[in-house]
Amino acid sequence: MELVFFDIECASVYKTSARICAFGYVACDEQFNIIKKEDILVNPKSSFHLTDSRGERGLVLPYEYGDFKKQPAFRTVYEKIRELLQGENVIAAGHATFNDVNYLNLETRRFSLPSFNFRFSDTQLMYMTLTNSFARQYGLGYIAGELGVEFTPHRAADDAYATMRVAEAMCKRQGCGFCELERSLGITRGKIENYSITRPTSESYERFAEERRLRREERSRARRDFYIHLSRKKRSREGRLRGRVFTFARCVEDDTLLSKRLLDGLYALGGVYTQKLAGCNVYCAPEGDDSPRTRAAHDMVGVEFVTPEQLEEMLG
Repeated sequence: MELVFFDIECASVYKTSARICAFGYVACDEQFNIIKKEDILVNPKSSFHLTDSRGERGLVLPYEYGDFKKQPAFRTVYEKIRELLQGENVIAAGHATFNDVNYLNLETRRFSLPSFNFRFSDTQLMYMTLTNSFARQYGLGYIAGELGVEFTPHRAADDAYATMRVAEAMCKRQGCGFCELERSLGITRGKIENYSITRPTSESYERFAEERRLRREERSRARRDFYIHLSRKKRSREGRLRGRVFTFARCVEDDTLLSKRLLDGLYALGGVYTQKLAGCNVYCAPEGDDSPRTRAAHDMVGVEFVTPEQLEEMLG
């Protein structure tokens, strides 16, 4: 069995296009002995428009950009890449591999080439499953640092090499080979076939995703219940809160037993509630809340901050 870890760099990436300029890979045996490491440079047949993960300009690739014009186009290197990834005894893997497989898919469509057809694993998913931490997407640099792996970022073959070393480190930690690690983590490999891509997944991630979906549905129901209750409120013409305009942190809104009680009290005393943060002069949030809405409220001038407990005291 041969493992092929690969990474792709693009001159530009948009929703429906990805101009590949480098395909880096490391082929190794099951003991992670390197068979070959190579950067395949590609003429992207386009200009470079590089952005970071936030979509901002400034990402720099460690290549001489002028060299890309001397390289063959993707259609020329397509067969070599396909043979690397679709070999009979090959396991293809990468970091956040779905993205790179999608780049390959977009380029095959662009040049009217046959679809790739192979299964692939993902070391990012393996690490998240191993550590049972699915709340964020961990970058290769972070994972490498956690596992004691060093690498030079953004050179495709070096990223592929670091991905291989990350896989090796996880295998050593668990005392098993790559395939055994996948099985122990309940990993299901992704697949590309007929220009259709299925993401890799794991049993733990599926449970996390289902629990997250249920939490979102519960928050949505609570938010809807809160705003229906709000729509039925009428402000008292008199009261000591007249002129006070309230907004709650999302976590307060979602606690409908509390938020409805607070709404009833502030409307009875002449106050009003606004859904627009910019329109309030009293903001209610629990002590220590660091949500984006609460941080934005702290940047506003002339806003009074109260906790739910303080607001209940204020309402009597």
